[in-house]
Amino acid sequence: MNKTVNINLAGIFFHIDEDAYLKLQRYLEAIKRSFTDSQGRSEIIADIEARIAELFNERVQNDKQVIRIKEVDEVISIMGQPEDYLVDDEIFEDEPNSSYSKKSSSSASSKKLFRDTDNSYVGGVSSGLAHYFGIDAVWIRLAWILLIFGAGTGILLYILLWILVPEAKTTAEKIMMTGEPVNISNIEKKIKDGFENVSETVSDVAKNVSDSLSGAAKNVSNAAKNVDLKKPANTIKSSSRTFFDTLADVIMFFFKVFAKFIGVILIITGATSLIALIIGLFSIGVVDIIHLPGLDLVDIANAGNTPIWLVSLLTLFAVGIPFFFLFYLGLKILINNLKSIGKIAKFTLLGLWLISVISLIIVGIRQASEHAFNENFTVKTELPVKSMDTLTIKMVSNDNFNSNFYRDNHSFKLAYDDNGVKTIYTTDIDIRVKSTTDSIAMIAIEKSADGRSYEIARERAKNINFNFDFKNNTLLLDSYLTTNPENKFSDQEVDVILYIPENTVVYFNSSTKPFLHYRTYEGNLISRDDTNHYIKILFDDTECLDCPEDDFKLNVDTPALKINEQGVEINSEEGNLKINKQGLKAESEDVKVNINSNGIDVKSEN
Repeated sequence: MNKTVNINLAGIFFHIDEDAYLKLQRYLEAIKRSFTDSQGRSEIIADIEARIAELFNERVQNDKQVIRIKEVDEVISIMGQPEDYLVDDEIFEDEPNSSYSKKSSSSASSKKLFRDTDNSYVGGVSSGLAHYFGIDAVWIRLAWILLIFGAGTGILLYILLWILVPEAKTTAEKIMMTGEPVNISNIEKKIKDGFENVSETVSDVAKNVSDSLSGAAKNVSNAAKNVDLKKPANTIKSSSRTFFDTLADVIMFFFKVFAKFIGVILIITGATSLIALIIGLFSIGVVDIIHLPGLDLVDIANAGNTPIWLVSLLTLFAVGIPFFFLFYLGLKILINNLKSIGKIAKFTLLGLWLISVISLIIVGIRQASEHAFNENFTVKTELPVKSMDTLTIKMVSNDNFNSNFYRDNHSFKLAYDDNGVKTIYTTDIDIRVKSTTDSIAMIAIEKSADGRSYEIARERAKNINFNFDFKNNTLLLDSYLTTNPENKFSDQEVDVILYIPENTVVYFNSSTKPFLHYRTYEGNLISRDDTNHYIKILFDDTECLDCPEDDFKLNVDTPALKINEQGVEINSEEGNLKINKQGLKAESEDVKVNINSNGIDVKSEN
């Protein structure tokens, strides 16, 4: 049974096995001894401890897990022993020495994305991306300029990366940003580079620091050479790889490439959708708030009177939040060390999304309820038309309302009447004709509209404006109906029903054709085909007085039956039959019949 020790390493608490703790303590003391006379010794040791704490944190599954010797050995193999490095000016040259190269190959970690605030103009995103992709930061900044002034998407994408990509604060993070292994040598190199930049202004102090580091480095170098002579097996082990390890690396490489490709697709899809939603819905909401023209039709169709800006905001959250997480997932695939948005933010977004979806459902139900009832309001008027009279029907247009407006039962437009008052108009008008035994004609104007209750629907129907006029036996009907915008568009329509006495002749002008049904039905006696013809009204029937008589022609041609102008011919396996101008001729295997002007001729084989 081993004791456990609680330690505080770089501000992080760990539970560590006593044996592991002693080994870690010896390791840290050896590192401290290596930098006894080094400038920046405290910064180097603090960064080394921070990196060790980070590596421990990656291997700890929960707060109660105890760190064992195994985890300590893994961390030491990554960080390296102090005697494994030549801590002198050689490690700051472009080409490291052989022992450093071997150690680097075994402990090198993958490059991670951070924001490089040391070389930043705004937030360090461009410089960090340049390190990650191994290109000059100038090209990244040029790409941002093109995105901002080209499609206008660069600003949002830059802000998202600024928020989600962590800043490289510690020395270890700055080393990981460049893709170098985070070990003692590189940590010291990074810190020493910083001190060398400062020492340019105080050269005499820098010279003393360099001499101290050089002397310490030579001692460590001699120790490293002795260790290398005693431990050749470690070098062989670190450089050896089996065939299956190589094969596994190749397979993993292709899996990673595919995953990166999926991540790019998710980022593009999420970012594009988010930008489109924000620009589109935000614009609609702002236009509605400041009452700019252009949303009148939307407001008229909004029978539930839900504010447009609220619907836009709810739609943005309901649709945009899933696309944001899609974008975030793509970034997580591409960037291993992406900063988490935190549980609070995740649950807040989830709650906001649920509220938005539920609210949109309520708005939809409220909007649908405005069409729950459909009620009629009918006005009947007698027309001075009697039996044997001729009645002409025409449609009348208005210059204020577009006469070329395509007739659609579900379309409407907004215009101003002769008095300059804003009004809704539509061409949803149907004309029907029925016969009556009364001596005088009658017109019934049946108005209908929707509403969330019987009273509202009937009131909206009563508020429909539709006019007609009668002059010289000509009925002039408006080709449109109007209503006040306060009534909203509630599927307002007008049915014009003409009750015509029997033996009355009606003439429907071609202007009425779009308002007539394409066929007769349910007592309606007139169809579109009857326009521009004089039609006599009979009892539940009509008679066209000027329609041309068409010749009757019938052509049927099938393998067994032919019917055409020459006659009828039936052919089958048992026999055939022909009927034409000459007469009738039938034949079978046993009987032959021929009927013509000469008489009847029957022949039988029997």
